[in-house]
Amino acid sequence: MSGAARIRLATAADGAALAAIYAPAVDGRATSFELTAPDADEMARRVERLTARTPWLVLERDARVLGYAYASPHRDRPAYQWSVEVSAYVHADAHRGGVGRALYTSLFALLALQGFRNAYAGITLPNDASEGMHRALGFTPVGVFRGVGYKLGAWHDVVWLERAIAPHDVEPAPPVPLPELRDAAARQAAMDAGLACLRPDAAQ
Repeated sequence: MSGAARIRLATAADGAALAAIYAPAVDGRATSFELTAPDADEMARRVERLTARTPWLVLERDARVLGYAYASPHRDRPAYQWSVEVSAYVHADAHRGGVGRALYTSLFALLALQGFRNAYAGITLPNDASEGMHRALGFTPVGVFRGVGYKLGAWHDVVWLERAIAPHDVEPAPPVPLPELRDAAARQAAMDAGLACLRPDAAQ
């Protein structure tokens, strides 16, 4: 019997698994606007760079990474510090098992714990599956950037969506960088929050 799934923080050691999941979105597709798929070392560097402030989560079962989700700064200027951009990618073998929904649910719980307020996501059109998942998780459209990217011999549109993570209170405290979250129990509860979204056959 397969072991239970778990969601945890990504580490540099996950670089190869992350690169393998991400590569199809780069090679031969316009899902990502990168033109060359990053290798394991580059993905490891990205994990280390982002997790100095925001989460990068992986969902694994039997030591195999089935998907990942991460948050990155929305913009550099200080007034944007409560906003993040989010992305999720799932291994082709794990589609339609609730993996993306589970990862995002845990990611949002962890971001709320840090004190972030807004999440934004950009999706290259057309992508009905990704749009559907984001809308089901509470994202609403902001607008479409028409012909914003050129790849594979064509210009591509990107729809941007937004989702509140926490209330927009007055005088919010700055978000807490991920390594400074001291409540280990609350952090683990946030990462576990998404497991209930998995289909039974995906969680076992």
